[in-house]
Formats: sequence, structure tokens, C-alpha cells
Amino acid sequence: MKLQKYCFLLFFPNFAVSFNRGIITNMIAKNKINNLNKQFLNLTIEERIIEAHKIFGDKLIFASSLGAEDQIITHYIATNCLEVRIITLDTGRLFPETYKLMDATRKQYNKTIEVVFPDYQNVEAMVNKHGVNLFYESVELRKLCCKVRKIEPLKRVLNDYDAWITGLRREQSITRTNTQLVEWDETFGLIKINPLLDLTERDMWGLIAMHTIPYNSLHDKNFPSIGCQPCTRAVNPGEDIRSGRWWWEKPEHKECGLHLKDTPDSKQ
Repeated sequence: MKLQKYCFLLFFPNFAVSFNRGIITNMIAKNKINNLNKQFLNLTIEERIIEAHKIFGDKLIFASSLGAEDQIITHYIATNCLEVRIITLDTGRLFPETYKLMDATRKQYNKTIEVVFPDYQNVEAMVNKHGVNLFYESVELRKLCCKVRKIEPLKRVLNDYDAWITGLRREQSITRTNTQLVEWDETFGLIKINPLLDLTERDMWGLIAMHTIPYNSLHDKNFPSIGCQPCTRAVNPGEDIRSGRWWWEKPEHKECGLHLKDTPDSKQ
């Protein structure tokens, strides 16, 4: 096997250079991520965001879901006048309250939140083949819908950046308990920064009240986690905060693919 690999690299030297560069690049990225985790550990949320901007500059982007967590990040970006591009995905199936919040946030912070849409041809092909509410049929079709409406358009944007900020918190879901402050995002091929990772639900709402940060009115109607309208419902007292997302599925399946360490097509 080693001889075959040697012969292959001998006759295809350009591949050998690329192969070695890939290994070196991965090693550099891993070391950088380890150092950033140590550097960010004892910083406040605001300091983490400011430091991330210092490190990555215009190669840093924030993808906001307009959830309570992400509104805190938007607040710190805007109030510190950080030149960080903020985008949000419009899947075409959002709540009216989410659109209202989008406008309210723009007005309060005088900050552009760029709306990114899925490719209409891909949406048309999917809906015409599987139906408008395909996500109720199976986990596979639900993930296909998420892929077309969320993953593919986000990948299109993130392709031009070195790092992106998310509003992930460990408390949100059992699928996020092993998340780190800074990680390598295998799905999108860049560094992912999670400045709110260790923030508790109680402290999160404390920050929102303290800074008068606008938030989705659905949060006051027992919607702790808000996504697309057909895939989100209110939760009962004592239920997990993400139990209202894709409530017909098992907890371990409750990710759209944006924050999995596997490929977007993963069926975990």
C-alpha cells in the first residue's frame, strides 16, 4: 500500500504538493483554534466578539437567525461599531414576527442585516418533487428541505470568509453539549466562533433586559427556539428549550445541518 502511494505521488507531483499543503493547513488551523480557545476562555462575550474582529477583520461574518442569542451578538457588533457583515437566511417559511423583528433591529442599530435567499430553482424542484410540506414525511426529506433552504445559501456566502460567528449555547440542545468556543466547521470549511457558548438562559435574558435588545415577540408566547413556521411550535413548561423545533423527531436528530460536525448530508 505504501509503495502504491509512493508511485502515485511520484507520477503526480502536483498532487503531492497539494496533499502536503492540505496536511500543513489542517495542522495550522488546529493549532490556531486551540490557541483561540485558550485566549477566549476568560473573556466576556463582548470581548470575544471584539477580539474575533481584531483577528479576522473583514474575513469575519455573522450569520444571525434573529433568535434571542443572536440579537445579543448583533447588539455588541453594532454598539462597538464593528465592521462585521451580518446576514440572515430567509427560507421563505418564516414567521411574520421574525420579519417584524428584522426591521426593528435594523432601525434600532442602524445596521444593515443582509437577507440571503435560497436558489429558487432548487426550491421549485424540491417542492414539485416532494410536496410543499415534505419535512413531515421523513427525517431525510426534512434535512433535504433544510439543505436547500438554509445550508446551500449559507455555504454560498461563507465561501468568501475565514471565520463566522454563531449564537450557539451548550444549554440549547443535547447535540451541542460538546461544542467548543472556537471550532473548525467541517460543513462549511472555516473557523466557527461561539462567543455565547457558556451563557445560561437566565443570564441571556438578563443581558437582553439590561441593554433593551429587541427580540422576537414569539419568545413571550413560549417559543424559546424559533425557526421556520411549519417546523416550530410553542413548548410546555419544563420541556427542553428546543423541543418545539421539529417536535415530531427524536432529540438527537434536531439539527438542520448548519451546526453538525458531519457533512450537510449526514443522516445522524
